[in-house]
Amino acid sequence: MASYNRIGVGFVGSGFITKFHIQSWQAVREADVLGVWSPNRAHAEEAAALARTLRVGEAKAYASITDMVADPAIDAIWICGPNHKRIENMEEIVDAIKSGKGSLVGIACEKPLARNVAEARRMVELVEEAGVLHGYLEDQLFTPTLVKGRSLAWKRGASISGRPYLARAAEEHSGPHMPWFWQGHLQGGGVLNDMMCHSVEVARFLLTEPGKPRHSIRPVKVTAQIASLKWSRDVYADWLREHMGPEVDYRKRPSEDFARATIQYEDEEGRTLIGEVTTSWSYVGAGLRLSSELLGPEYSFAHNSLESGGKLFLSRRVVGEEGEDLVEKQNAEQGLMPIVGNEAAEYGYEDENRHFARCFLDGRQPELNFHDGLEVVELLMTAYMSAEQERTIAWKPEGLETYRPAVARGEWTP
Repeated sequence: MASYNRIGVGFVGSGFITKFHIQSWQAVREADVLGVWSPNRAHAEEAAALARTLRVGEAKAYASITDMVADPAIDAIWICGPNHKRIENMEEIVDAIKSGKGSLVGIACEKPLARNVAEARRMVELVEEAGVLHGYLEDQLFTPTLVKGRSLAWKRGASISGRPYLARAAEEHSGPHMPWFWQGHLQGGGVLNDMMCHSVEVARFLLTEPGKPRHSIRPVKVTAQIASLKWSRDVYADWLREHMGPEVDYRKRPSEDFARATIQYEDEEGRTLIGEVTTSWSYVGAGLRLSSELLGPEYSFAHNSLESGGKLFLSRRVVGEEGEDLVEKQNAEQGLMPIVGNEAAEYGYEDENRHFARCFLDGRQPELNFHDGLEVVELLMTAYMSAEQERTIAWKPEGLETYRPAVARGEWTP
């Protein structure tokens, strides 16, 4: 089990997000990356090799999740596989623990916790059956600029003129990397389920007074809208089929590529607070854009991930290969391009993984955990309800436990 100053971490999943986590581990002193499991053994070997190359741990690929849990060197698991495999992966972890094949200190799970409320509740039940510490991996709450900006806004602005009352958060890019993201029945929806989980938590984080728990502000009602603005157009639907495979058919079974929601909260004194969130797979710019704002009586804070760091200009005579070496979800290789110097740090992965590794090492339950992940899914499903019914939904609506969005059922017609 965990040594005095380090724990061993294993990853379920070997794709884009796992590799982001592994890159961030260069700034984590409390843990080593020692294992990777993936249904694709070659991909698991590749991710493990990346960990060894970066010297963040002597990682190896495992034949099964059970084998990884059973290894005494593995103290914690990071679940980073596809949404539709969440329950299956979690059940195998818990079965291995309950059968005595292995033991763990903690389990951390990537966003969203599940595809719907019933699955999210099952994730909570499973982690409680296992009797281990648990964390909900929401990297954007650990973004250094966001954390510092929030702290200063509350310390210098709110302490003198009053608490903030409006927060905005947006995540926008041109679309996901893998086919399953585009398929509503596998992913659980479209861009709302995939990315609004981030924006909802960023807005709530900004509105929550530092030092107070997440539940010190409570949801009151949700108003939302979804649309397919780009990818259901014939030319782009054809592009998806060509590049993502015939199972991704946005002529017949589209998912939303744009979503927005307004969530009204109340603080402990009954004052109204507003969170405005926007997400998009139909944004075309330099690449991934994360933006947020916090407004109070006599102050404001704003952050935009594409406006930090340096810029590189390449003329039209410079024609090179496509890539993502300047910014995640990069859309161009010419012109004036922003450079995000250390994406793993600036998007929050470094501080996030340091925090959860430290909590597990110290035997301390993280404040951001599976219960919070469950409520995020409840808010997302309420947003889908609002969009489908074209009305504001009071929190917490009936029927959430069994509700599945029309997008996930393949019955949504934009």
